[in-house]
Amino acid sequence: MNPVPNVSFEDTAIAFADKSDAELYKTYLLFAAMNNNSLVKMGGGLMKKALSWNLPVKFLIKKSIFEQFCGGETIQECKPTIQKLGASGIGTILDYSVEGESNEESFDHTVQEIISTVEMAANSTHIPFSVFKVTGVADPALLAKAQTDQELTPTEKAAYARARARVKAICQRAYERGVRVFIDAEESWLQETIDQLCFEMMELYNQERPIVYNTYQLYRHDRLDVIKRDYENAVKRGYYLGGKLVRGAYMEKEARVAQEKGYRNPINPSKQATDDLYNEALKFCLEHIDRIAICAGTHNEDSCYLLMQLMAQHHLAPQDERIYFAQLLGMSDNLSYNLAHAGYKVAKYVPYGPVEAVMPYLLRRADENTAIAGQSSREFSLVKKEMERRKHRRA
Repeated sequence: MNPVPNVSFEDTAIAFADKSDAELYKTYLLFAAMNNNSLVKMGGGLMKKALSWNLPVKFLIKKSIFEQFCGGETIQECKPTIQKLGASGIGTILDYSVEGESNEESFDHTVQEIISTVEMAANSTHIPFSVFKVTGVADPALLAKAQTDQELTPTEKAAYARARARVKAICQRAYERGVRVFIDAEESWLQETIDQLCFEMMELYNQERPIVYNTYQLYRHDRLDVIKRDYENAVKRGYYLGGKLVRGAYMEKEARVAQEKGYRNPINPSKQATDDLYNEALKFCLEHIDRIAICAGTHNEDSCYLLMQLMAQHHLAPQDERIYFAQLLGMSDNLSYNLAHAGYKVAKYVPYGPVEAVMPYLLRRADENTAIAGQSSREFSLVKKEMERRKHRRA
């Protein structure tokens, strides 16, 4: 295998180069708290209650967990984060993370918000992608019904036509402004509908280059086959396939619903099976990079090393625009900053929105850091390592 640039994900000097001592200590305290599973569960419940009772806790939330994992409450508030990441060669993916509002007015507002992120991306060298969830612009129940054999009522058909028009409005603006856009993956009972919308948009807007990207959750055992199917479809219809590869976000929910409804659980039987499938998907995409552009959304160090090796094997430069690495803001800085330092294309997902509205997202991040095997401990140990390094350097 061809040599790979010397990248070490243990290099904390690079990983935390843009954090002051005070910022690093604040991060240390936050991950120390998230190392405590019972504290996370109790704290999350208390935060939700305090906000619902209109207690004055918003400032505390905003200056702690919100500040770690979100860019701000508005696009404008995200600008310092965008600039700070950009100074280290890391792009920003603005992610409007408001959840749970399912009405036509909210859907139309979300379209305008996403289009605003597209406009900002078009005018910035630091924002390589926009992103949205189809459930942000369409009723999940309608998407689920459209995936079944049930006939939609005339009212539902009209609502679906409006939903498709919203998706098209976002993708068309992205195409006109030359901005790539991710369509996020969602639950399996919606995903086929979302896939179909993605295919339509890709055929419209990916003729010259990849603009619209579908998202593949590789913790689903059928997703590599789906990527292969989608590649064949792209070749046959003459467009480029854009693919964001992630492991997945709905494991417990998928297992529960599968059991309740009596169908096979779509999730892989083990973490190892998911890791293997993810890495096989990377290999397939690199073998067909003439027609596929990818974003590897992963916090897994082995997958990042593998992708670097595959790029070297296929004689692809780190700066190749068809291949991005991506991580969430506030997590895995050892990956993002060291990859960017070595010249790879890297972006951070930067969620934003009103504190109250992004609480579901924030609580998932906290849960994720305690649930992912050692994730919080890993983050915590790296921060401690950097604090020690700085202390010894000054001694």
